[in-house]
Amino acid sequence: MIWTLVVLPLVMMLMGFPIFLVLLAASAATMAFTMHMPMVALQQYLFASVNAYALLALPFFIFAGELMDRGGIAQRLIELMRASMGRVPGKVPLTGITSGAVFGAITGVGAASVATLSKVMLPSLREDKYPDSYSSGLLVSAGAVGVILPPSIPMIVYAAAADESIPRLYAAGIFPGLLIVGLLCLHALWVGRRHDMPASEAFSIRRFVNAFRRGIWAAGVPVLIIGGIYGGIFSPTEAAGVACLYAFLVSWGVMRHLTLKDLLEAARTTVMFTSQIMIVIACAGVFSWLITVNQVSGQLVALIDAMALQPWVLLLAINILLLIVGCLVDPLSAILLLTPLLLPLITAVGVDPVHFGIILTVNLAIGLFTPPFGINIFVLQSLSRIDLRVIYGGILPFFAIYLLALLLVTYVPEISLFGVSLLMGN
Repeated sequence: MIWTLVVLPLVMMLMGFPIFLVLLAASAATMAFTMHMPMVALQQYLFASVNAYALLALPFFIFAGELMDRGGIAQRLIELMRASMGRVPGKVPLTGITSGAVFGAITGVGAASVATLSKVMLPSLREDKYPDSYSSGLLVSAGAVGVILPPSIPMIVYAAAADESIPRLYAAGIFPGLLIVGLLCLHALWVGRRHDMPASEAFSIRRFVNAFRRGIWAAGVPVLIIGGIYGGIFSPTEAAGVACLYAFLVSWGVMRHLTLKDLLEAARTTVMFTSQIMIVIACAGVFSWLITVNQVSGQLVALIDAMALQPWVLLLAINILLLIVGCLVDPLSAILLLTPLLLPLITAVGVDPVHFGIILTVNLAIGLFTPPFGINIFVLQSLSRIDLRVIYGGILPFFAIYLLALLLVTYVPEISLFGVSLLMGN
């Protein structure tokens, strides 16, 4: 069985096969050659893996993000963020960081946030004489915050894989996300002071009021989603549907920026992205079931018990593993592949599964902008045409910031669990 569940997937991944095909081939080979099960069972488990109510939130949040990007909502949010700041060092980078956090929190997709930020913020950063290396590092890292703050799509996938509560995970992600935003902002202030960047315009009430009037409808999206979920008005899945309706009405009816072509293109992109996610979830569901029934996780737990590792050592080893995997595999695939293996290990040493979900998400957020395969890097490069070597050179300080945040989140669980107790009461 080790040949079909371990060796075959590793060989196929090294050969460059898509992750869904790796998981599907390993599952089919295991069921056919070692468990001698009829192949109809494979079809049944594929369907059962995606037959989950929580997963309905995925296409809704993706569609809402597409509508907001194409409908001008993202642009209005960035204008509002910029107008709310006065004459502070690093005003443009600060705008990029806060805008990336807000827009990323609305969409839950890091790549979408980077695409929007690069179109709007890169010209402003260049105008203020920021080097492309710093600008690119800032944008790819700011876009990654969106997968940590709610409503995070990776958290929805982790909730399905770990059978955890989406609202609890969302609550746990708030303070770690704000911690990273705060650290990025402190770095932007330090860079602005140290390099004597051009002084920004002073705060203007008139400019702020105009931006607020233009952006008030856009700013209502995160309030609607988060307030609706924790106010008990609707579930995360219902919140995603409401966000789609709100984004459509504001973009088309209020801002009059959304065209029929934009709507159809947003729908097409949503269908393509959702299908890519769902096929991985289906195949990973079968693979996870095989790992469980063949007691692979139980054997790993027994091995860890025999080694008598301290919890902090185990968490350190898992973080190193996740950082490596995050550089090579996209976050959703990594979550689906590793959750069944790692969850029993961390629960065996007393780590809260919700806390571990945040550790996992922060690790994989780092992977979004880490060479060689960080998706945020390639999104920025394709839109800006900045040389990859320049982008790689600018990532290092932001990588260090995220590592510091990861250590704090890992070894101070209250950072994550305080949000749960504050908003969920448990």
